[in-house]
Formats: sequence, structure tokens, C-alpha cells
Amino acid sequence: MTTEKPFSQACENNKEPILQILKTVFDQPMTVWEIGSGTGQHACHFAENLPHLSWQPTDRPENLPGIHLWRTEAQLANLLPPLSLDVGDLQWPCAQIDALFTANTLHIMSSDEVELLFKRLTNYLSTDAMMCIYGPFNYAGAYTSESNARFDLWLKERDARCGIKDFEAIMALAEHIGLTLQADHAMPANNRLLVLRKRA
Repeated sequence: MTTEKPFSQACENNKEPILQILKTVFDQPMTVWEIGSGTGQHACHFAENLPHLSWQPTDRPENLPGIHLWRTEAQLANLLPPLSLDVGDLQWPCAQIDALFTANTLHIMSSDEVELLFKRLTNYLSTDAMMCIYGPFNYAGAYTSESNARFDLWLKERDARCGIKDFEAIMALAEHIGLTLQADHAMPANNRLLVLRKRA
């Protein structure tokens, strides 16, 4: 049982730059599903600063207690209780997704898991759904910085299946399920924020 709130310094560092873009993407009242909410810090920050949204955190069961602690402290009416969701689950706890956000997840997933994520999204993304993906990417098979190269090596040493994914591979998966790239934002610490829309 988690007794102390989990904390990510990276979340503290990147939450404000991400928020500035989310304000422009998720500008209408809707429910945003967050895949891989981690500590819950992003969920609290975005729900507090985007009060027109309902924010739905999700993560694997082992991470839910920590998210609950952040949510309990935040006391935000538009921050929904976190739900258990693994991309491999045959049935997700939703009927339809109009808006989706995920941060720092694709590089800790295997390529097979990333493919499965996009396959599952075909069942849930509504027409005109907006999707934001934050994290590091390689372009044309190359790292964008020395720090990303070191980070990728560290990831692979922990789990050989993990690692920074190629932007082109992610876009191929996205386009296959009807997602088109709206923007590719440069972010601090050599990260990117991809904005995609589901076309009819």
C-alpha cells in the first residue's frame, strides 16, 4: 500500500510547457483520457488549469494508489477517479474516446506494445478525436541529441524491449488507423509533442 505520494521531477519540469499546448488543442469541454498517468502529477496540473475538461487518469493497477493520493489531495471535481488500463487489455474501461493524452509512455513500451496501443485505439477513437503524444523521438533513424542517445542506452539496459521510437514508425501506425499529424512541437529537454486528429 502506497503511503507517500510518488513524485517525478520530470513531470514538474515539463507540465507547464505541455499545458500551454494542451490549452490550444483541448479547447472545448470534453473528457480527456490519459494513458499511463504515472504518478498522477500531470493529471492534477492539467485538471486544475483546464477546468472545462474532465480528466480521466488511467494506468496499470500497481500505479493507481499513487494517483489516488495525488487526486485526493487536489480535490478537483473535474479530475475523475483513476481507472485500471493496460494497452494489452482486450476491453478498455470506456466506450468512446474524444480526446487522448499520453506522456513518456512509448519509450518504456516495447514496439509490440506500441503497435497494440494503436490497434486498440481503432475501437475507441471517435471521428475528429484529438490525440497528444509527449516524449522523445528519433528522426530518420537518428537521435536528436546526445542526452537522448544516453537515455536510450539506459532504457535498453533496463529492458532490451524498451527504447526511443522512430517518429516515422509512430506516424505509420497513426496513419494506418486514420490519424493525421496536426503539429509536431519541439519541447524542452529534447522532447516533442505530437498533435494528431482522427479523420472521418
